[in-house]
Amino acid sequence: MKFQCQITSIVFILCITTANVMAQTGLPLPRFVSLKSDKVNLRHGPGDRYPIQWILVYQNMPVEIIDEFKNWRKVREWQGSVGWVHKSLLSGQRWVIIKEGLQTLRRSDNLDAPKIAKIQAKVIGRVKKCTDSWCKIDFLGQTGWVQHSQIWGVYPGEIFK
Repeated sequence: MKFQCQITSIVFILCITTANVMAQTGLPLPRFVSLKSDKVNLRHGPGDRYPIQWILVYQNMPVEIIDEFKNWRKVREWQGSVGWVHKSLLSGQRWVIIKEGLQTLRRSDNLDAPKIAKIQAKVIGRVKKCTDSWCKIDFLGQTGWVQHSQIWGVYPGEIFK
């Protein structure tokens, strides 16, 4: 009887594990994506029946997918709020947001490079490429380099081509 219960438990665990793997996209978790719209409902759970906890209002704002369930993605936004968004409202395009302060946009990827502009906190820019510590970003037509530590939407050390 004990042996039969152990086999039943193992089969149950394998079924649950297999179901989770099949429900996922196969893409890495966590990963950064962006919002397609300027009005995205962040819900308490993965479905329309769950209440809205926030409405995200910045098109192209980066969010981090931290979990998946069917057509829903659990995301974290740059200020730390977590909730569920339908996958149709997300884009694989990479954008970043200036975390705080007034950050310097530079002509190349070093601190001695000439300054191009100062970018305010909460400004969103499109990622062109990243080295292990700098990213080339387009902020409304001004393209230059900022350090990873100044932005949210790329991982420390992440290289993006």
